[in-house]
Amino acid sequence: MTTAQSFRGRALSALTNQIGVYALCDLDGQPIYVGQSVDGIRTRVRRHLTSARSDVIANRQIDVWEIAFVWAWPVATTAEVEPLERSIFAHFDAELPLMNGKAMVTHQSDLTWPEKQVVQVIEEEERQSRLTPSTRLPRQIKQYDLLVDYILTVKEAPHLKRSLDAHFERMVRYHQRFL
Repeated sequence: MTTAQSFRGRALSALTNQIGVYALCDLDGQPIYVGQSVDGIRTRVRRHLTSARSDVIANRQIDVWEIAFVWAWPVATTAEVEPLERSIFAHFDAELPLMNGKAMVTHQSDLTWPEKQVVQVIEEEERQSRLTPSTRLPRQIKQYDLLVDYILTVKEAPHLKRSLDAHFERMVRYHQRFL
């Protein structure tokens, strides 16, 4: 096991395994994906980060390399999960489009969010090195290309095109930093 995997494993062990909503956040601390788990947030996030049974990883919507933080909002009952996910999704998708596997029907709500847990899943020195525009931009261009290829050769679907659009918007930001 590499040092990076060991760090991630320790970080994830600190993440709640209650049911609730989570956000996978990029190197800038910006959410790129919002999801829910009714069988434990830690369990679900671990599947994303290891590409085990994670559609958003398998169909190239998210590059695990870009994920530096996980935010979690645990709740007490399953009835709270879906409204909270919609509220959190709407909030962050309005700031910068998310790369979710489905386009969620959203509306801004006055729902009060539970306290957020924040876990950094890569070491800070590594995160800083990945922020270098000359490293990050080529990586994101490649990820964009992988998603285009997936859409053209495997499945053309509106939610994948929505993710492609979200990637493009982020790639423009990385491009500007590169220049």
